[in-house]
Amino acid sequence: MAHPGAETIFAPATVTGRAALAIVRISGPAAGDVCRGLTGRPPPAPRRATRARLRHPVTAELLDEGLVLWFPAPRSFTGEDVLELHLHGGRAVISGIMAALSDLPGLRPAEPGEFTRRAFLNGRLDLTAVEGLADLIDAETRAQARQALRQLDGALGRLYQSWRQILLRALARLEAEIDFAPEEEVPDDLLASVRPEVERLSAEIAAHLADGHRGERLRAGLTVAVVGPPNAGKSSLVNRLARRDVAIVTPLPGTTRDVLEVPLDLAGYPVTLLDTAGLREVADVIEAEGVRRARDRAERADLRLIMFDGAAWPSQDPATAALVDHAAVVTVSKSDLIAQPGGLAVGGHAALRVSCLTGDGMQRLLDVLTERARELMTTGNEPLLTRARHRAALQAAGEALTRFSAAPDGAELALMAEDLRLAARALGRVTGEVAVEDVLDRIFAEFCIGK
Repeated sequence: MAHPGAETIFAPATVTGRAALAIVRISGPAAGDVCRGLTGRPPPAPRRATRARLRHPVTAELLDEGLVLWFPAPRSFTGEDVLELHLHGGRAVISGIMAALSDLPGLRPAEPGEFTRRAFLNGRLDLTAVEGLADLIDAETRAQARQALRQLDGALGRLYQSWRQILLRALARLEAEIDFAPEEEVPDDLLASVRPEVERLSAEIAAHLADGHRGERLRAGLTVAVVGPPNAGKSSLVNRLARRDVAIVTPLPGTTRDVLEVPLDLAGYPVTLLDTAGLREVADVIEAEGVRRARDRAERADLRLIMFDGAAWPSQDPATAALVDHAAVVTVSKSDLIAQPGGLAVGGHAALRVSCLTGDGMQRLLDVLTERARELMTTGNEPLLTRARHRAALQAAGEALTRFSAAPDGAELALMAEDLRLAARALGRVTGEVAVEDVLDRIFAEFCIGK
């Protein structure tokens, strides 16, 4: 339910501009009065679209004819009374409605994320579901949307809640022993029953953390650095994969001097290609900085696509060859110029033939990149953590449980109980049961107005 004294807020829930439809959302204790002021009638039956003429509550000017939907508390998105106006999408209509709402007493425009923040404060969503909603709004590929929907549905929150309940039960048993048993004795049977349960939970959290950052990588997108010597065809390859001219291509070495980022959707997986400067020793200060950045981004990228110049084959650039390992995707460009038959290899690693001129090998390269993206980002059926703050809190919980398990026989029971309390508190921070105001501010600031 709404907190006492809560203000009534309003905002467009759709993007402003020329459109067939637009939605304006009002949430708070005065939402019913807004309906009476705009339509001259009380709110309609809950969750049933009702046609209405909307007039300015002071001047009686006709603003629009649209649909009104009423969601009484607590069965609404925010947990408060919510009124939705489904309108024609013209700018004049929206500005008229917004002006009329501004003229009503007790109303104010919503801040970014304020509707969702109220849903959290009223217990409609936990913080992991809130973050899932933000990710769903920002999702650019189907894989990202699937992960966000799973998190919004509460899969991650339920997992952390179940872990926290295990800790609270174990903590309750230890605290009961502290309160009612002699402090100098720790019953063996009590610790014998608590320790295995805590150790199993500790192992589950450790396995959850050892996910290869798949959830975070899927949320942010896989970074693939295209690296190689100058004039190997890196920018041409990026253009070919992007299916548009995003990188400048010339026969002059050193044309690419900074890292160019190009987003791709590979079978639903988000990928960002990084077109980098050619690897070589140069005296030019600007190009040297580009080479330094290329090496740095190659080291930090999730995947390296290493390209050798087919025009120079079988000669291999030493600086580029030094980057080849089992995790890299190795290609040799300008396959139309390579006379060597059969498969190609660099340092024992198979290399793909590609030609940006003829398109030879491009589908095979796309298939390989898609498969590698799937390996690095596939989530399976288990919910995965998606944010650095989740990981930090879970690591803190794991460290507390490790201290608990490492405590020797005869250890102070109160100190062991404190480790369980710290672990439970860390899990509570993820779901928002133990909320820190600055964390909430950061999370809800990511939202747009009207959500």
